[in-house]
Amino acid sequence: MPLDKSALIDFLEEVDKQLEKPVTLVAVGGSALTLLDAKTSTIDVDFTIPSDDYNVFKKTLNSIPHGFKVDCWKGGMVFSQTLPDDYLERSITIKKMRHIQLRALHPVDIVVTKIGRLDARDKQDIETCIKKFKLTKNQISRRAKTVAYVGRDENYETNLNHVLNNFFK
Repeated sequence: MPLDKSALIDFLEEVDKQLEKPVTLVAVGGSALTLLDAKTSTIDVDFTIPSDDYNVFKKTLNSIPHGFKVDCWKGGMVFSQTLPDDYLERSITIKKMRHIQLRALHPVDIVVTKIGRLDARDKQDIETCIKKFKLTKNQISRRAKTVAYVGRDENYETNLNHVLNNFFK
């Protein structure tokens, strides 16, 4: 079931009520695009969470029946990439709740994390980011060089070149 921005925030407000301590959640992928008003909805919920907050959030999330697909990674890890340490300070504040500080990845970081898989939906999201946030080829190229990719580096490089050559003509 797709979640729009309002439903996503409502869901997190319910989680917020159960949390014992403050946590920071950084939405990634389609969740970030939905919170940044670049997409109308997301089909799943994805976060990268500072390592100190990860276990508390996962424990609370698992204690609440919710029916959503929620994927979480630690400390700047997103899918098969690890972002540089500055990902958190570059992220965009969406909403501060009682215990949750909800943020979204910077649009350039959304793009460089989607490059690793680069399926049809990722390509669409990348195109949306480039257009909506007026990202440049240089911004993406520079940031991609700072990302650690888990897997064959050649695959990431091939996908990056595809994006740079096909989205910037």
